[in-house]
Amino acid sequence: MSNRAVIDQLASWLEPLGFSCEIQELPDNKANLIATLGSGSGGLVLSGHTDTVPCNPERWDQDPFTLRDSNNRFYGLGATDMKGFFPVALAAIENLGEQLQKLKQPLIILATADEESSMSGARALAEAGKPKARYAVIGEPTGMRPIRMHKGITMASVRIQGLAGHSSNPALGHNALETMHEVLGELLAFRGELQKQHQHTGFEVQVPTLNPGYIHGGDNPNRICGHCEMHFDLRPLPGMHIDELHKQLADRLLPIGHRCNTPITLTRLIGDIEPFEEPATSALVQIAEKLTGNPSESAAFATEAPFLQALGMQTIVMGPGSINQAHQPNEYIEHSEIQPAIDAIQALILRCCNE
Repeated sequence: MSNRAVIDQLASWLEPLGFSCEIQELPDNKANLIATLGSGSGGLVLSGHTDTVPCNPERWDQDPFTLRDSNNRFYGLGATDMKGFFPVALAAIENLGEQLQKLKQPLIILATADEESSMSGARALAEAGKPKARYAVIGEPTGMRPIRMHKGITMASVRIQGLAGHSSNPALGHNALETMHEVLGELLAFRGELQKQHQHTGFEVQVPTLNPGYIHGGDNPNRICGHCEMHFDLRPLPGMHIDELHKQLADRLLPIGHRCNTPITLTRLIGDIEPFEEPATSALVQIAEKLTGNPSESAAFATEAPFLQALGMQTIVMGPGSINQAHQPNEYIEHSEIQPAIDAIQALILRCCNE
């Protein structure tokens, strides 16, 4: 679905506050919003994504598309992940009053498309080389704990083309399932080697992971399997490079197909998201730790942070709400989380835009 209604609504709130709103058009009637107040070579980007995951309305206790205020919580699709960040940022901006026009460096509100799927919005920004600032904060739900690193992710398919034949005589074909057996063994061996070579104590799961998550092959027990396909994901640690990992995978898996007369095709299923790490000594990390009273941490989920960091900005992930409420029925954000987040974002704006 198009996100233009959200983009246009945000622009209509920001323009009266003095922001210059640029809408970056994307395919399928989608768009990014870059709303800028002020000018200069430094400043702060407050970034969020405008999309949500799909939902099953029948599993909700109320309409997921209508905000409900109940039990000291705001319920609704995206209340935490992550439309809750935009009203927090807007409230912090409005609270600045006359100070807003006196900021010495630019304040940029960034709203992106398709973070939950292709990250096409963030990729388009990286390709265009904007926005530019000194600091960037992505408002994913972290309980206002500064996240300075997360793993990357790539997903791939292994397709094996065998030759079908009557199962009474194995010589009549080439069994793709038997080749897949070797492929799985090689993948698990590769995983073991990666986990011996790479560890990062800053993560709860301190090693890279590789998960075979889907497999299908053949069509009948009495027929030699003519085709088999398996999908897996690989989550590398900071310092690991996805292109190099795919090269290593190809070097290990493709020869198995040649040896077994069952050609193998290795294909990436998604646009890769590289691992992300902002140094603990980064000025932004230290500012956020001081303002929130929370030490910086790592996250298990991937974000748009690598794309903004690649534009030259010190980058962290930090916003109100809990990731535990995301992607499930009856998503909510606690009332008690909102005002502390407004206060912290307001202080962050004053600190980062007055250097």
